[in-house]
Amino acid sequence: MRIGQALEDYDIYWSEDPIKMVNLEALADYRRRVRIPVCASETLATRSAFRDLLAKQAVDYVMLDLGWCGGLSEGKKIATLAVSWLRPIAPHDCVGPVVLIASLHLALNAPNALFQEVVRAYYTSWYKELVTELPRIENGEAYAMTGPGFGTALLPGLKQRAGITVQRSESPK
Repeated sequence: MRIGQALEDYDIYWSEDPIKMVNLEALADYRRRVRIPVCASETLATRSAFRDLLAKQAVDYVMLDLGWCGGLSEGKKIATLAVSWLRPIAPHDCVGPVVLIASLHLALNAPNALFQEVVRAYYTSWYKELVTELPRIENGEAYAMTGPGFGTALLPGLKQRAGITVQRSESPK
């Protein structure tokens, strides 16, 4: 709390996950007492967790990660839920290029999308080692993919590379 209050005069755009997401009441209290907008939380899963976050008035910006929250369909529901509370979304990027591209598709579809986070170090390095295409980014703007589906594919032979581990999740029956 004291750190947030000490930073108030610096015109910080937002404080991202200033409190661990195990206590949304504490986050709501932080938001009421600190004059820096709160962005949360890339670590939440499912729309019910985001509904609780929004209902407690604990957030100014909703950051969701499609790899954590339940995928593109659940992410769209969360974005729509955020519209009900007049909150913008900012999809998170750190999981990999496929999630970044899916998140960009969501951001381009959601009327309340403010930002699509892009980790430049990943975008310019290891993301290129996994997929055939990445979104075009120029002057801070990301553009829609042009190919079918997500507009990219895993690189040929990726699964056979040395050091690659392939894991498969089965849907519950």
